[in-house]
Amino acid sequence: MRTNAKLYVALLLGGLLSLNAQCQSPASRSGTAAAATTADPVFEGLKYKYPVRKVTLPDGQIIAYVDQGKGPQTIILIHGLGSYLPAWNKNIPELSQHYRIIALDLPGYGKSSKENAQVGMKAYADAVLALMDELKIEKAVLAGHSMGGQVAITAALQAPERVQQLILAAPAGLETFTEQQKQLFKATVTPESIAKTTPEQIAANIKVNFFQMPADAQFMVEERVEMLNSAQFPDYSQAVAQGVASMVDEPVHDKLPQLQVPTLILFGENDALIPNRYFNPTLTTKAVADIGKERIPNSQVVLLPQVGHMLQFEQPEAFNKAVRDFLD
Repeated sequence: MRTNAKLYVALLLGGLLSLNAQCQSPASRSGTAAAATTADPVFEGLKYKYPVRKVTLPDGQIIAYVDQGKGPQTIILIHGLGSYLPAWNKNIPELSQHYRIIALDLPGYGKSSKENAQVGMKAYADAVLALMDELKIEKAVLAGHSMGGQVAITAALQAPERVQQLILAAPAGLETFTEQQKQLFKATVTPESIAKTTPEQIAANIKVNFFQMPADAQFMVEERVEMLNSAQFPDYSQAVAQGVASMVDEPVHDKLPQLQVPTLILFGENDALIPNRYFNPTLTTKAVADIGKERIPNSQVVLLPQVGHMLQFEQPEAFNKAVRDFLD
């Protein structure tokens, strides 16, 4: 296969790499003290809007999270590939007025464990469920963006009794790929390729997550560039590369009819990452959303106009309203 000059890979905030920028066609119990020995000044220095708590899971992984608000329902927010919990900065203030909101950094990301992070759709689903155990949350609404959507689906499939409802924001897992395409994903996105991403490419990769990138999203570029200076950046890169591999190696498409909970599927009409414009050039974002609607029982679809892949950040008012209309 020849190199496509227009291919760009959105490595930071989206979740499903579109393989469109740099791809050649051919990663204690509650309390902060437990994290002290593995704390990295770069990742620990990331600016979070809310107090960060940490908990050590039974397998030894440390999960960083924020816990805001109270209400009859608890919503757990799961970020996408290459992202972190500040991806929900514009949703937590509104939603925490009505619900208990927990947003976490998945293992390998943000302020959670990097070294020896357990990465994968099942591994991440296990981490979410273990966090619920540690926080004594019997059931919760799982809300996942992009890769986080596939994680949420995986958790609902393996522990349906723990999930009240699903909110899938531009979720990975609905679109399918051939074996050849899966191998290309994995061969292209490696820790080495991620380490070579320049600041200019980082900025372009983040921008493609938006229909019109808002000025207040610039911190995502600045912090991602700063991560290059971290001693734990190789672990982060490994987590991103393994995340790509696990999304295609642990598919959920054929299991979607098994989902037992009410599900909200949200997409931006101008999503440039889903569907993959290189592998599935004739497929539309609406068509991918319709796959979810057709295959997931008791599901509904909301398409937001003039918004891209990072819909919860680009159009938070519309996103938050859709979530509240669904849950209330």
